[in-house]
Amino acid sequence: MKVPFKPGTLIYPLPAVMVSCGDQPDNYNIVTVAWTGTLCTDPPMCYISLRPERHSYDIIKRTGEYVINLTTAALAQATDWCGVRSGRDYDKFKTLHLTPQPAQIVKAPLIAESPLNIECRVTEIRPLGTHHMFISDVVAVNAEDSLIDKATGAFQLNHTRPLAFSHGKYYALGEKLGGFGFSVKKKK
Repeated sequence: MKVPFKPGTLIYPLPAVMVSCGDQPDNYNIVTVAWTGTLCTDPPMCYISLRPERHSYDIIKRTGEYVINLTTAALAQATDWCGVRSGRDYDKFKTLHLTPQPAQIVKAPLIAESPLNIECRVTEIRPLGTHHMFISDVVAVNAEDSLIDKATGAFQLNHTRPLAFSHGKYYALGEKLGGFGFSVKKKK
C-alpha cells in the first residue's frame, strides 16, 4: 500500500562529488555537491546546483569554471568535511592534505586524489529557488591511469568503491547486478 508523502527531491542515491574552483592558489576552494549530473552526451554537458550563499558560488560565478572530482570510499571523510565547513574559514586543500593539480584547460585545480576529474566551463546560470544551476560544457576529463582497462580502454570507476549519497548518508557502491542491456541479452 502507498501512502501520501510530502513533495520533495527523493531521487536517491546521488553522486557525492567534490567541486574544486578558483583561478589561483590563494582562492582555491572545494565544495561538496550532490545536486549534479549529466545533461547531454554530445556535446558533453553537465551541471551542479549551489546555494548562492555558499562560498564557492561567487568564485564559480566570477571565473565561469570548476572541476567535478569524483569521490570514493577513501575520500568519504574529506567529502563530508568539505560539505560542512566553509572555504571562508578554511583552506580545504591544506587542512585535508589534498593535492591541487593543474587542469588541462580550466584554471580551477583538479583534486589529485580523485580518480576522475571533469573540467567544466559555465554556459548558463539558472536561478531555480534555493539553488542556482550552473549549466556547463565539459571541456576536458582527467582519469587515473591505473583505472583504465588496457585491453578495452574503459575507465573502471567501480574498482574505487564510488561514493553515493542517500537521505543524508554516504554509501560505497560495490555489488554489480548486471551491465547495460543485460535484461535482454541472449543466452549462449
